[in-house]
Amino acid sequence: MPIIQITLVEGRDTARVERCIREVARVASETLDAPLASIRVMVTEVPANRFAVGTTLKSDPPTPAGGTA
Repeated sequence: MPIIQITLVEGRDTARVERCIREVARVASETLDAPLASIRVMVTEVPANRFAVGTTLKSDPPTPAGGTA
């Protein structure tokens, strides 16, 4: 039973996330030759102030071009 976990920064439209779940399940079923009913897809959404790239939080304001974060 394939189990797929996706982590996203919250804020995306619900319909888009649901479409992603369905498409990931479909592709996993096809590429792994696994029954669709056996595929599990979970999405965890985290607040922007709980996700960082290096020391830059996703909730931080954008830096000017050429600036460092």
